[in-house]
Amino acid sequence: MPEIKTVGLFLLTAITEVVGCYLPYLWLREGKTAWLLLPAAISLALFAWLLSLHPTASGRVYAAYGGVYIFVAILWLWVVDGIRPTVWDIIGASVALLGMTIIMFAPRQG
Repeated sequence: MPEIKTVGLFLLTAITEVVGCYLPYLWLREGKTAWLLLPAAISLALFAWLLSLHPTASGRVYAAYGGVYIFVAILWLWVVDGIRPTVWDIIGASVALLGMTIIMFAPRQG
């Protein structure tokens, strides 16, 4: 199923982006080692490469990916930061995922 592959690729892409941004956050805000910048750079390079794997126009991929990123960021809030999402967080992430679904899987001409 191409839809499952697309969503899975988006999820993996979002995780690499969040990790790539979280590691410098740990260095800058929590005084962790600057060595975290190396895996952060690798993670962000992997993120860019994963975005390039989608077989559709880049603008469409970037727009749809944003919805998945929002979902993963809210999940990160809960799992990593230990903060339970509010009902508004869940509604917002759901709306973003609905937008991703419409953008990626709507019927298209030619």
